[in-house]
Amino acid sequence: MIIDIYHVMEYLWEAAYVFNKEGSLEAESYMSNLLEKLLHGKIEEVIIELKASLKQLSKGKKEKLRKVITYLENGKEHMRYDLYLIKGYPVGSGVVEGACRHLVKDRMEQSGMHWTIAGAEAMLGMRSIQINKMVPIYWQYHIAKERKRLYALHPEKDYEKFAA
Repeated sequence: MIIDIYHVMEYLWEAAYVFNKEGSLEAESYMSNLLEKLLHGKIEEVIIELKASLKQLSKGKKEKLRKVITYLENGKEHMRYDLYLIKGYPVGSGVVEGACRHLVKDRMEQSGMHWTIAGAEAMLGMRSIQINKMVPIYWQYHIAKERKRLYALHPEKDYEKFAA
């Protein structure tokens, strides 16, 4: 499991705003520095840095920063962005959201369309097969399943001889 980098960035912004004015260049620079460390696999370094800063903060800011630290500590095993990027894994939700738009929205939300759950599931299954260029494989599978369903009750009939 990979924690979406965009979600982690929300917490990094919270940390940046503990130390800097919201919307300032200083906050942007601070957050960029934390993000760069995370992308290079230095999650522990980020956590240590944030913990060391707790001493100098007011009670309200300490609470905000502790929330960020707790989030990072709890999820650090799933924030190995250096390894994920080397392996070519997507670390942000953009890929998933794009796939959802391409697979679902472009086909299912055209003008005047209304779907039942069963109809939508069937359509999305077929759309996925089409997009992944698996139509011939699907039809081989479907025909084999239908033959088995239709002729399995009559073992004396050799339905295998009709297989393509």
